[in-house]
Amino acid sequence: MLRRLSVPLVVLALTGVAGCGPGAGPGDGSVSLTVTRDFGSRELISKSVGGLPESETVMRLLGREAKLTTRYGGGFVQSVDGLKGGRLDGRPADWFFFVNGREAPKGAAATKVRPGDAIWWDFRDWGEATNVPAVVGSFPEPFLHGPGTEKKLPVRVECIEVGSAPCRAVSRALAEEGVPVATQAFRSQVADETIRVLVGQWRQLRDETSILSIEEGPRASGVYARPSASGEEIALLRPDGSTARTLAAGAGIVAATAFGEGPPVWVVAGTDDAGLVAASKAFNARSLRNRYAVVAEGTQVTGAPRAGGGR
Repeated sequence: MLRRLSVPLVVLALTGVAGCGPGAGPGDGSVSLTVTRDFGSRELISKSVGGLPESETVMRLLGREAKLTTRYGGGFVQSVDGLKGGRLDGRPADWFFFVNGREAPKGAAATKVRPGDAIWWDFRDWGEATNVPAVVGSFPEPFLHGPGTEKKLPVRVECIEVGSAPCRAVSRALAEEGVPVATQAFRSQVADETIRVLVGQWRQLRDETSILSIEEGPRASGVYARPSASGEEIALLRPDGSTARTLAAGAGIVAATAFGEGPPVWVVAGTDDAGLVAASKAFNARSLRNRYAVVAEGTQVTGAPRAGGGR
């Protein structure tokens, strides 16, 4: 019982998780608010909100646009417009929130909203993963305004093959969003406080310890797509962690994870060259919107996990 109560209190409403949907323009001072359910597969609210006080918090922002009930002294969201946490099809489900694609170290009532932030609340099954350190669904965040409550950070694209078409595509996608980015060879330089985007075949990238947890599944990384150690397959998972489908040749993945309170690390990877090309083409706001991670084959992009029949 103690463990059950601690999860929603500390992780769900009191933990900031990342924003979703296209963020507000860098200079207009508005905030993007998105409310979804089932890992972003159903959008309930999507608004750009301006004129907020400097003291605005993630909790108060949600309360402006939806009817809330709370628990634990107002620190935990119990329901949003009648959708209540507890059990869903026999599994635990509650409200989680994301700020610019990242978990926050403080709760919703204590996390202030900054101009340009992308706030995403999602009602989801947490039986397989109580923690989801980072998501891709707020692209172009966290690259524009920084992850969660952190300051804006430098962005570095690290490619196995600098100058390759996937490497150029990823760098160009960021530049088109107004993100200053440095492009260099994979692991050619180590720097703290940098958001890294790693581009290459999974078998070439997996020596990087900061992303290796993705192979262990969502309990370890928060990512519901699991590449094999050989890099030849990617398992697309359901919310309960079971495998919905196994992708092989020509498959790619775009995902993000993080360790502790460090900056998120993004991965644009493939089982082979064709898969890497597919992943790099999915690195854009339209493909990533409201998704925790994605897998790609050719022009087909599917959200991970495969929730409610998938998208």
